[in-house]
Amino acid sequence: MGLQFKAAVLREAGRARPYAESQPLVLEDVTVEGPGAGEVLVRIAAASLCRSDLSVVTGVRAWPMPIVPGHEASGVVEEVGAGVATLRRGDPVVLVFQPQCGVCPSCLAGDAHLCGPGLAANRAGELMAGGTRLVSGGAPVHHHMGLSAFAQYAVVSEKSVVPMPEGIPLEVGALFGCAVMCGAGTVLNTGGVRPGDTVTIAGAGGVGCSAILGAVLAGAERIVVVDRDADHLDVALDLGATDAVLDEDGTAAARVLELTGGGTDHAFETAGTLGAFETAYNSVRRGGQVVTVGLVDPRTPFALDIAALVTGAKTLRGSYIGSCNPRRDIPRYMALYQRGSLPVDRLITHRLTLAEVNTALDRMSDARALRQIILP
Repeated sequence: MGLQFKAAVLREAGRARPYAESQPLVLEDVTVEGPGAGEVLVRIAAASLCRSDLSVVTGVRAWPMPIVPGHEASGVVEEVGAGVATLRRGDPVVLVFQPQCGVCPSCLAGDAHLCGPGLAANRAGELMAGGTRLVSGGAPVHHHMGLSAFAQYAVVSEKSVVPMPEGIPLEVGALFGCAVMCGAGTVLNTGGVRPGDTVTIAGAGGVGCSAILGAVLAGAERIVVVDRDADHLDVALDLGATDAVLDEDGTAAARVLELTGGGTDHAFETAGTLGAFETAYNSVRRGGQVVTVGLVDPRTPFALDIAALVTGAKTLRGSYIGSCNPRRDIPRYMALYQRGSLPVDRLITHRLTLAEVNTALDRMSDARALRQIILP
């Protein structure tokens, strides 16, 4: 029979809000056999909600259905499959949404975040070894990003987990699987912010606030945060931003240029909207760097003034999981957290049960939360 447990299953994307009424995610009894070779069974201890999860529910990003969302989580290893050498039963772990095969050209070049086989498995809704492991109502259910963390248990590839050190609460550990890498990691790795640099961050949600913590850690002299919500800006200032710009009328970039005397050295788009990208792009000085993190709707049209890009000598980069190698960077960031230098626990605004996941989606849609922790 295998192990049976509760999971939040999405069978149809695009249902109308409020989600608390339309119930796109339904708790179902899901069955999974024991982990196969190179896989582990993890009891989910904490799963955090990210806007990428919301994009699955809205259908902005297409995924095979049915699927169990959830890609930012922590847990405890309950069982290991054949050939697993780095983990054992009882180990606390962080789940990582980008598995790394270790042998493709990107992995061998040190760019584990660009692992081709890992990306292909994710897009298919499968695990690294191929195929699905979840069954509900006698039919297979797909895995979101190789994890499917909105559940009580998950079978995942050994290559999708990173062991946690002692002393870090599991609910905090969950944040390192996505928010910390995509926010702080982007500032530190992709952006390469150095002491004395100036930074604009367009979007003060969970990833944007993580980016603020990364900019503080990097020693940025000035951290200008732009958002459409005054409450978000208050949080940003509390986390270490030096300036807050309320984007009410589309003139935020001009105000950043005025504040900084010509723009910042770096600008990070962390909201996943075209408006935030345009604000970031227009907020850097000539010769500055623009890094985009958020996943804008792929149908969004965009026109780039190439001549202005040339004369402005700007650098434009995309950042996927903060250009992190999870097995290298997550332990480093956790050590910084333990020393008090990266207080990512301050990103947690709500705690809830798995049965409340649709309400949490509404809260996220209304931008009323940074990181909500599901405790299944």
